[in-house]
Amino acid sequence: MNRPKVGVSVVLKYNDEVLVGRRKGSHGDGTWAFPGGHLEYGEDPIVCAERELLEETDIDVSKLKPILNGYTNDIFQKENKHYITLYVEYQLNKKVEAKIMEPNKCYEWKWFNINNIPTPHFIPLKNYLHL
Repeated sequence: MNRPKVGVSVVLKYNDEVLVGRRKGSHGDGTWAFPGGHLEYGEDPIVCAERELLEETDIDVSKLKPILNGYTNDIFQKENKHYITLYVEYQLNKKVEAKIMEPNKCYEWKWFNINNIPTPHFIPLKNYLHL
């Protein structure tokens, strides 16, 4: 039976800006998304958020206080995929540079005002913006 998977997205904030990347690859290619990935078996969502952010951007937030910031129900009709995406937020006191650590999965990382993220949006980002 096809069951939903669990994704974890990192909402990295500096003032009114958030870090987003333009996805590369078959799932959501060219769309903008928060850093994140799959929750592994037995893994805590906060540990997953910290791990994925470090793996994808080389940004370490392990010393910051995370905020669990809701979830979205994300259905990818074309790919026949269903995710529940959990959001873990970190507030920064200074903007940091994100490195492209997985060049096969991301074209670029950029900071944008939360109300002015370019399109197209990855489905979880689109759904998050409508929470």
